[in-house]
Amino acid sequence: MTLQDRVRVHEVTLLSDNWYTLRTTAFDWQRNDGRWQRMHRETYDRGNGATLLPYNLARRTVLLVRQFRYPAFVNGHDDLLIEAAAGLLDDAAPEERIRAEVEEELGYRLGEVRKIFESFMSPGSVTEKLHFFVAPYEASMRIGAGGGLAEEGEDIEVLELDIDEALAMVADGRIADAKTVMLLYHAKLHLFAPG
Repeated sequence: MTLQDRVRVHEVTLLSDNWYTLRTTAFDWQRNDGRWQRMHRETYDRGNGATLLPYNLARRTVLLVRQFRYPAFVNGHDDLLIEAAAGLLDDAAPEERIRAEVEEELGYRLGEVRKIFESFMSPGSVTEKLHFFVAPYEASMRIGAGGGLAEEGEDIEVLELDIDEALAMVADGRIADAKTVMLLYHAKLHLFAPG
Protein backbone atom coordinates (compact mmCIF):
# COMPACT_ATOMS: atom_id res chain seq x y z
CA MET A 1 0.00 0.00 0.00
CA THR A 2 1.29 3.47 -0.92
CA LEU A 3 0.44 6.84 0.60
CA GLN A 4 -1.72 7.47 -2.48
CA ASP A 5 -3.93 4.59 -1.28
CA ARG A 6 -4.27 6.10 2.20
CA VAL A 7 -5.36 9.65 1.22
CA ARG A 8 -8.73 10.60 -0.30
CA VAL A 9 -8.97 14.31 -1.11
CA HIS A 10 -12.52 15.69 -0.95
CA GLU A 11 -12.29 19.46 -1.29
CA VAL A 12 -9.52 21.98 -1.93
CA THR A 13 -10.33 25.65 -1.35
CA LEU A 14 -8.09 28.53 -2.37
CA LEU A 15 -7.77 30.97 0.54
CA SER A 16 -5.19 33.36 -0.90
CA ASP A 17 -2.87 33.77 -3.85
CA ASN A 18 -1.73 37.29 -2.99
CA TRP A 19 1.97 36.52 -2.43
CA TYR A 20 2.12 32.73 -2.65
CA THR A 21 -0.71 30.18 -2.51
CA LEU A 22 -2.64 29.27 0.63
CA ARG A 23 -5.19 26.45 0.39
CA THR A 24 -7.34 24.50 2.82
CA THR A 25 -8.01 20.85 2.06
CA ALA A 26 -10.55 18.37 3.42
CA PHE A 27 -9.35 14.79 3.07
CA ASP A 28 -9.69 11.35 4.59
CA TRP A 29 -6.61 9.64 6.03
CA GLN A 30 -6.48 5.89 6.53
CA ARG A 31 -5.03 5.36 9.99
CA ASN A 32 -2.62 2.56 10.88
CA ASP A 33 -5.51 0.53 12.32
CA GLY A 34 -7.36 0.73 8.97
CA ARG A 35 -10.03 3.26 10.03
CA TRP A 36 -10.59 6.40 7.92
CA GLN A 37 -10.43 9.81 9.61
CA ARG A 38 -11.60 13.12 8.08
CA MET A 39 -8.97 15.85 8.39
CA HIS A 40 -8.62 19.50 7.37
CA ARG A 41 -5.24 21.10 6.70
CA GLU A 42 -4.01 24.40 5.34
CA THR A 43 -0.98 24.33 3.05
CA TYR A 44 1.14 27.27 2.05
CA ASP A 45 2.80 26.76 -1.34
CA ARG A 46 5.66 29.13 -2.06
CA GLY A 47 7.58 26.82 -4.37
CA ASN A 48 10.82 24.97 -3.68
CA GLY A 49 14.09 26.68 -2.89
CA ALA A 50 17.84 26.33 -2.56
CA THR A 51 20.40 27.51 -0.03
CA LEU A 52 24.20 27.50 0.00
CA LEU A 53 27.02 27.99 2.49
CA PRO A 54 30.28 29.27 0.97
CA TYR A 55 33.31 28.21 3.02
CA ASN A 56 37.04 28.87 3.01
CA LEU A 57 38.99 26.08 4.73
CA ALA A 58 42.33 27.92 4.86
CA ARG A 59 40.82 30.96 6.57
CA ARG A 60 38.17 28.90 8.49
CA THR A 61 35.44 31.31 7.36
CA VAL A 62 31.93 31.18 5.94
CA LEU A 63 29.83 33.78 4.14
CA LEU A 64 26.37 34.65 5.46
CA VAL A 65 23.88 37.47 5.00
CA ARG A 66 22.03 39.71 7.46
CA GLN A 67 18.60 41.08 6.54
CA PHE A 68 15.18 42.08 7.84
CA ARG A 69 12.55 39.31 7.92
CA TYR A 70 9.07 40.52 8.79
CA PRO A 71 7.66 37.11 9.90
CA ALA A 72 10.56 36.69 12.36
CA PHE A 73 10.04 40.26 13.59
CA VAL A 74 6.32 39.77 14.34
CA ASN A 75 7.20 36.57 16.20
CA GLY A 76 9.45 38.49 18.60
CA HIS A 77 12.88 38.40 16.88
CA ASP A 78 14.00 41.98 17.49
CA ASP A 79 17.07 41.96 15.25
CA LEU A 80 18.03 41.40 11.63
CA LEU A 81 18.18 37.70 10.76
CA ILE A 82 21.54 36.11 9.91
CA GLU A 83 21.14 33.50 7.18
CA ALA A 84 22.79 31.49 4.46
CA ALA A 85 22.15 32.81 0.95
CA ALA A 86 18.92 31.30 -0.39
CA GLY A 87 16.12 31.76 -2.85
CA LEU A 88 13.15 30.18 -4.53
CA LEU A 89 13.79 28.08 -7.63
CA ASP A 90 11.27 29.93 -9.85
CA ASP A 91 11.30 27.02 -12.35
CA ALA A 92 15.13 26.91 -12.52
CA ALA A 93 17.32 23.94 -11.59
CA PRO A 94 18.46 24.13 -7.95
CA GLU A 95 22.18 24.59 -8.74
CA GLU A 96 21.46 27.22 -11.39
CA ARG A 97 19.19 29.16 -9.04
CA ILE A 98 21.53 29.07 -6.05
CA ARG A 99 24.47 30.28 -8.15
CA ALA A 100 22.39 33.30 -9.20
CA GLU A 101 21.28 33.95 -5.60
CA VAL A 102 24.88 33.86 -4.34
CA GLU A 103 25.89 36.40 -7.00
CA GLU A 104 22.94 38.68 -6.10
CA GLU A 105 23.16 38.38 -2.33
CA LEU A 106 26.87 37.82 -1.66
CA GLY A 107 28.56 39.18 -4.80
CA TYR A 108 30.55 35.97 -5.46
CA ARG A 109 30.74 33.82 -8.60
CA LEU A 110 31.49 30.33 -7.32
CA GLY A 111 33.34 27.46 -8.98
CA GLU A 112 32.51 23.99 -7.66
CA VAL A 113 29.10 23.73 -6.00
CA ARG A 114 28.15 20.52 -4.17
CA LYS A 115 24.64 19.47 -3.17
CA ILE A 116 24.59 17.84 0.27
CA PHE A 117 20.90 17.07 0.92
CA GLU A 118 17.26 18.14 0.56
CA SER A 119 14.87 18.88 3.43
CA PHE A 120 11.29 19.92 4.13
CA MET A 121 11.62 22.78 6.59
CA SER A 122 8.07 23.00 7.99
CA PRO A 123 6.16 20.01 6.55
CA GLY A 124 3.12 20.48 8.76
CA SER A 125 1.99 23.51 6.76
CA VAL A 126 4.52 24.61 4.11
CA THR A 127 5.08 22.59 0.92
CA GLU A 128 8.58 23.97 0.26
CA LYS A 129 11.51 21.57 -0.11
CA LEU A 130 14.97 23.14 0.17
CA HIS A 131 18.04 21.95 -1.73
CA PHE A 132 21.16 22.45 0.40
CA PHE A 133 24.56 23.21 -1.15
CA VAL A 134 28.10 24.04 -0.02
CA ALA A 135 30.91 25.55 -2.07
CA PRO A 136 34.46 26.71 -1.45
CA TYR A 137 35.14 30.40 -2.03
CA GLU A 138 38.19 32.62 -2.43
CA ALA A 139 38.46 36.43 -2.41
CA SER A 140 39.24 36.28 -6.14
CA MET A 141 35.69 35.02 -6.79
CA ARG A 142 34.16 38.30 -5.68
CA ILE A 143 32.47 40.04 -8.62
CA GLY A 144 30.39 42.66 -6.82
CA ALA A 145 29.19 44.05 -3.51
CA GLY A 146 26.20 41.72 -3.15
CA GLY A 147 23.29 43.11 -1.17
CA GLY A 148 20.44 41.56 -3.15
CA LEU A 149 17.99 43.21 -5.50
CA ALA A 150 16.40 46.42 -4.25
CA GLU A 151 13.42 45.91 -6.60
CA GLU A 152 12.66 42.68 -4.70
CA GLY A 153 12.84 44.53 -1.37
CA GLU A 154 16.23 43.06 -0.50
CA ASP A 155 18.57 45.12 1.69
CA ILE A 156 21.27 42.61 2.52
CA GLU A 157 24.55 42.94 4.44
CA VAL A 158 27.28 40.39 3.63
CA LEU A 159 29.05 38.81 6.61
CA GLU A 160 32.30 36.84 6.61
CA LEU A 161 32.53 34.92 9.87
CA ASP A 162 34.95 32.47 11.43
CA ILE A 163 33.21 29.06 11.58
CA ASP A 164 33.66 28.86 15.37
CA GLU A 165 32.24 32.36 15.80
CA ALA A 166 29.25 31.44 13.64
CA LEU A 167 28.61 28.32 15.75
CA ALA A 168 28.88 30.40 18.93
CA MET A 169 26.23 32.70 17.42
CA VAL A 170 23.97 29.66 16.99
CA ALA A 171 24.54 28.68 20.62
CA ASP A 172 23.67 32.13 21.98
CA GLY A 173 20.72 32.73 19.63
CA ARG A 174 22.17 35.37 17.34
CA ILE A 175 21.79 32.89 14.45
CA ALA A 176 18.27 31.45 14.66
CA ASP A 177 17.50 30.51 11.04
CA ALA A 178 17.02 26.73 10.64
CA LYS A 179 18.61 26.33 7.20
CA THR A 180 21.66 28.26 8.35
CA VAL A 181 22.01 26.23 11.54
CA MET A 182 21.83 23.01 9.50
CA LEU A 183 24.47 24.22 7.05
CA LEU A 184 26.81 25.42 9.80
CA TYR A 185 26.65 22.13 11.67
CA HIS A 186 27.19 20.24 8.42
CA ALA A 187 30.25 22.41 7.78
CA LYS A 188 31.63 21.81 11.28
CA LEU A 189 31.14 18.04 11.04
CA HIS A 190 32.17 17.46 7.44
CA LEU A 191 34.25 20.39 6.18
CA PHE A 192 36.07 21.89 9.15
CA ALA A 193 36.36 18.64 11.10
CA PRO A 194 39.81 18.01 12.59
CA GLY A 195 42.10 15.64 10.61
